[in-house]
Amino acid sequence: MRMLLVEDNEGLGDAVNRHLRQAGHSVEWVRNGEDALEAFGLDAFDAVILDLTLPGRDGLWVISELRRARIAVPVLVMTARSEIDDKVSLLDQGADDYMVKPFDLRELDARLRALLRRRAGQTTSLSAYGDLRVDWAGHGVSIGADPVDLGRREFRLLEILLSKPGVVVQKEQLMGQLFSFDEAVSVNALELYVSRLRRKLDRSAVEIVTVRGTGYLARVRDGA
Repeated sequence: MRMLLVEDNEGLGDAVNRHLRQAGHSVEWVRNGEDALEAFGLDAFDAVILDLTLPGRDGLWVISELRRARIAVPVLVMTARSEIDDKVSLLDQGADDYMVKPFDLRELDARLRALLRRRAGQTTSLSAYGDLRVDWAGHGVSIGADPVDLGRREFRLLEILLSKPGVVVQKEQLMGQLFSFDEAVSVNALELYVSRLRRKLDRSAVEIVTVRGTGYLARVRDGA
């Protein structure tokens, strides 16, 4: 997903940033509350991982400003055990979940998956599109009983397109969600990933359609 990480501790921020990127997510990392709000003026995010204690404006202020602006992005707060009494304020002000430091990065993954499933109205990480089966949590894809080997960005592309089947996703949005701001890539890189994904799904009920001059959409073939 396209994640906004708000953490001023260099060690923790670097660990979380590298972990999320290795998992296939696109991450924008900022160190204070003001920069977090500014980032939302430049891009859209699927989730926010937010430290509670920040220089200047703190995490509670960030949550309050996001909700005041009616930005419904899921917010996962990272908090020290000494701040655990603030959990009621966190949830009342609009946080969706919180984790107590230190935490296992596998728990971070699980909580993010749960938040994103909840936002999409899903109760399970498994989805079916005709004969195409996708395990969002396990990053597994199969056509019938045959597994499909997708790279992390191919899987992410499929995830974006299937989040709204039949709806065109603009190339600019795909570029923003597949690649980070600091990656010097052209639209040719996006087209390469689309081509690879299309080839690997060729035998399935799902087709990736090019909408010329606009972007791409995923749809289940008629009769599938």
